[in-house]
Amino acid sequence: MSDLSFVRTEMLPEKEPPASTVGAIGWARENLFSGWFNSILTVVSLTVIYYVLSTLLTWAISPTWSATSLGECRDILAEVGREGHYAGACWGVIRDRWIQLLFGFYPSELYWRPILAFILLGVALAPVLFSDKVTPKLLWFSAVFPFLFPWLLWGGTIWAPLAVIAGFVIGWFVYKAVDASAGSLAGIIAAVVAAVVWWMFLSGYVVNGVPNPDDPNAVGGLNALLPIGIEAVESRNFGGFMLSITIGVVAIACSLPLGIVLALGRQSDLLIVKALCVGFIEFIRGVPLITLLFVASTLLNIFMPPGTNFDIILRVIIMATLFASAYMAEVIRGGLAALPKGQYEGADSLGLNYWQAQRLIIMPQALKISIPGIVSTFIGLFKDTTLVSIIGLLDPLGLSNSIRADAAWNGIVWEIYGFIALMFFVFCFAMSRYSMYLERKLHTGHR
Repeated sequence: MSDLSFVRTEMLPEKEPPASTVGAIGWARENLFSGWFNSILTVVSLTVIYYVLSTLLTWAISPTWSATSLGECRDILAEVGREGHYAGACWGVIRDRWIQLLFGFYPSELYWRPILAFILLGVALAPVLFSDKVTPKLLWFSAVFPFLFPWLLWGGTIWAPLAVIAGFVIGWFVYKAVDASAGSLAGIIAAVVAAVVWWMFLSGYVVNGVPNPDDPNAVGGLNALLPIGIEAVESRNFGGFMLSITIGVVAIACSLPLGIVLALGRQSDLLIVKALCVGFIEFIRGVPLITLLFVASTLLNIFMPPGTNFDIILRVIIMATLFASAYMAEVIRGGLAALPKGQYEGADSLGLNYWQAQRLIIMPQALKISIPGIVSTFIGLFKDTTLVSIIGLLDPLGLSNSIRADAAWNGIVWEIYGFIALMFFVFCFAMSRYSMYLERKLHTGHR
């Protein structure tokens, strides 16, 4: 009997997978046509999408870019055989008013200042957002930019931002002096008090001199000694996306550190500190933002000394910052609660004090965990800047009402709101993409 056994001595070459299981066809079979019910849903969805897109594109592709009024838009559409109220978009309003939607009523000869400010904003954010790709030497510029930014936008004397910087310098020296003898907590309190006293009571005399009752317009102090500055622009001229970005950027930049302090205060063992932080967070989170904006625009002046000129945009920025910081504190507190107890014990075993442990071990991990919530709060805050139109500030939505009140553009709705929505989408989508990039970079997710 012969032996018919056979052992293969070489491997067979790999074959290509079936075309129906890979590529676009395979993806479609698995996700869109995996069963009769999914197939029906796919066909219905594609039909609806086709109908919506075809209608939207027909409306959006309109030869009205050069029109100077709504009536002229309708005449242009009628010439190409497109009749009806929704025959086509009237893009002439965007061509005519896009600068106003961006800058509001800011003086046209000074447009270079907000443009330069926002370009420098990107430079200042680069070492913070992309620390591994940008030289860390730019961090010095990032530290100076918060004082340069308002000076470029509002103008005035250069001594005003320098006086603000001087307050931080004074607070630092006071902290170092008190910390050496009375401890860090007493040093922080003394530093805050010294900086506030300088800003509220002393800096004005240093910059502008002692007021002269006989001559209210008299200039003294450093302004008289070295009158260095640029043309001042009043806040009522601010508007459009420049106003929204200004409020959003400042509130975002200030709410994160304030939220960290509130989160740490809420977990503090000091009863008074904890009670104050809990009371602040719960009160702010229980009040709508629009209520705080009304307080900023109307009621706040009642509690100020007579004759006090408290800038309305500054009031709005303060309220938006306080509102966002309360939500930020809860997001960060969630990140702190998610850390294993061993991280705190490890910091104690290394002999680190409270602030060293928070700076080197606890807070970096808590912030990594909290990245999605932090960015969501930022996006929500930036979109909430449109609420300032209710208190009379001319953000893009407020300007849209002014534009539609013009007889030439009375009746325009979708074109203006669509342009505003597109601009907000660009900023918010960019923030969400950066959040995902940061999560991948820091390996936040589980693998």
